[in-house]
Amino acid sequence: MLRIIFLLAVLIPASAFALSFDGKFVQGHFIIGKTQPENEIWIDKKQVKVSKDGYFVFGIGRDRKYDIVITSVKNGKKSKIIKKVQKRKYRIQRIDGLPEKKVTPPKEVYERIKRENKIIADARSIESNLTFFKKKFIPPLQNAIITGVYGSQRILNGKPKWPHYGIDIAAKKGTKIISSGTGVVTMAEDDLYYTGGTIIMDHGHGISTIYSHLESIMVKIGDKITQGDIIGTVGSTGRSTGPHLDFRINWFQTRLDPMSVLN
Repeated sequence: MLRIIFLLAVLIPASAFALSFDGKFVQGHFIIGKTQPENEIWIDKKQVKVSKDGYFVFGIGRDRKYDIVITSVKNGKKSKIIKKVQKRKYRIQRIDGLPEKKVTPPKEVYERIKRENKIIADARSIESNLTFFKKKFIPPLQNAIITGVYGSQRILNGKPKWPHYGIDIAAKKGTKIISSGTGVVTMAEDDLYYTGGTIIMDHGHGISTIYSHLESIMVKIGDKITQGDIIGTVGSTGRSTGPHLDFRINWFQTRLDPMSVLN
C-alpha cells in the first residue's frame, strides 16, 4: 500500500495543483480562479464547480476577518493554499426624511417581506453550469454618477440599519438599463416591498446580479440575456428617495462589491 501511495505521489507533479487567480483578496471582492479541469476545488469547506476549461469563481464577504483556505484535490491527493484577506474601511451614510413605514416596516407587511426575501434567496442560491461570469462585466448605466457605495453603513432617520451591499447609480427616471453581463433571468418582480421593480440574473457557478428600484421591467424569468441588452428602466420604486439603480452582485448568499467586477 505504501508503495502505491509513493508511486501516486511521483506520478502527480506539482503542476497538477497549480492555481492562478484574477482578483484581489480583499473584503467584498470577486475572484476568478483557474486550475486543471479534472481537479476538485474547495473554498474553505465548500466545494465549488470547476468548468470544463478549468475556471471557478468565489467571493469574499464584506466583514470576513479570517484567512481563506483553498484546497485542490486530484486523485485523492490534496494541496492547500491559505490566502490572507485584506480589511477595508466603510463609509457611514445618513439618510433622513424617509417615511417611517419604510424605516421600520409595519407588522402587517412582515409576512410579505418574509415571502419576498425567500424568492430573492432562492434566486441567489442557483448553481448552474453557465460560465458567463468569466467575461468582464460592464456598468448597467453609462456615464452615470455613483451616489452610494458598497459596504457603507446606513443610518435611516437616525436608526442604524444593514450595510449597503450594492452601488447606487443616479439617473433620470425612465433611463434605459442594460445587462451588465450575459446570463439567464431567474427573478423578475415589479413590486417588492424594499426594492420595488427587481431583476435577478444568473451568470453561472453561483454568481448573480441584481437590479433594483426599476420603473419598468422588459424581461421575464427564463430569458437568456446578452451583455448590453436593455432589461428595464430606472425608477424610484420600493424604498427609494429618488430615481436611481441599486446594482448588486452576489456569490450565492455572499454579497460582493460590484466595483470589484466593473474595474
